[in-house]
Amino acid sequence: MSQVPETPEAAPEDTLATVPAGQVADAPKANWVDRYAPTMTRPYLRLSRADRPIGTWLLLIPCLWATALAGGVGGFRGWDLWLAVSCGVGAFLMRGAGCTWNDITDREIDAQVARTRSRPLPSGQVTVTAALVWMAVQAALAAVILLSYNWLAVGLGVASLGLVAIYPFAKRFTWWPQVFLGLAFNWGALLAWAAHAGEVPPAALALYLGGIAWTLYYDTIYAYQDIEDDALIGVKSTARLFGDQSRAWLWGFFGLTLVFFALAVVLAHAGAHRPLAFVVALAGVWAMGLHMGWQMRQLDLDDPASCRTTFWSNRDAGLIPVPFLAVAAWLG
Repeated sequence: MSQVPETPEAAPEDTLATVPAGQVADAPKANWVDRYAPTMTRPYLRLSRADRPIGTWLLLIPCLWATALAGGVGGFRGWDLWLAVSCGVGAFLMRGAGCTWNDITDREIDAQVARTRSRPLPSGQVTVTAALVWMAVQAALAAVILLSYNWLAVGLGVASLGLVAIYPFAKRFTWWPQVFLGLAFNWGALLAWAAHAGEVPPAALALYLGGIAWTLYYDTIYAYQDIEDDALIGVKSTARLFGDQSRAWLWGFFGLTLVFFALAVVLAHAGAHRPLAFVVALAGVWAMGLHMGWQMRQLDLDDPASCRTTFWSNRDAGLIPVPFLAVAAWLG
């Protein structure tokens, strides 16, 4: 997995129109693509958002939750090391393929938004045909990884393609496109649990719902960066829908995230009679909640830079429960 800078420096709004040629306005400064990638590969890596790997983390984290929590039920297996590593590589590839598809479908919209008009397609760095080929290559490589799992996990992986295909169009027909993103981005909670255990129990479904609530939380914050441009061009989002009530809704999604996550822990540990493991797992949920509470206290929805850095900080929020769940599984 690529690393996200610990303190990413966001591009101020008044500099978006003056970014260096070829670079993307809202990518972290001095990212590895701009600094080290061969010149001919940079437009394609930017198309995959490799210059801002936060999305890969957000796609991977539900897989890590599921692997660790499922391990607390049946114990870790040697297979789980491959599962964690392959989910990381798969998240990178599928996030890249999904972003490429998103940019193909949104190229005309992106050209009208200050933050996105420097992306490879609207800026003319990549043709639509080349982007389609690049998307197919990434998806094919991800399929090779998927085929190493059991058939239930393979079926779930194939089913997720429908959500990936629909998501870019959601902002055109619903005020809740973040729901579709949540359905797609947290599918790994179901897939990884199935790959580990060969089933999708109620605990996995609760974890999936918690992930969807979390996505509604962080992607509403993300959408605030474009709220003025979105209003001008008619793009729908929960940020526009909630308006002045957005902070109340964010607190609500914050609460639902923790409730469903805690429910997943309760269901996973039910009947196991391992009180210490149960307490440690719940402590991970509580620690994630502390981080999200800190986010809410410092978030300024009227400041795009604050929204961007708060959105980025959800990588840390999502990773916090993972070691707790892993230790709980070891204790079990």
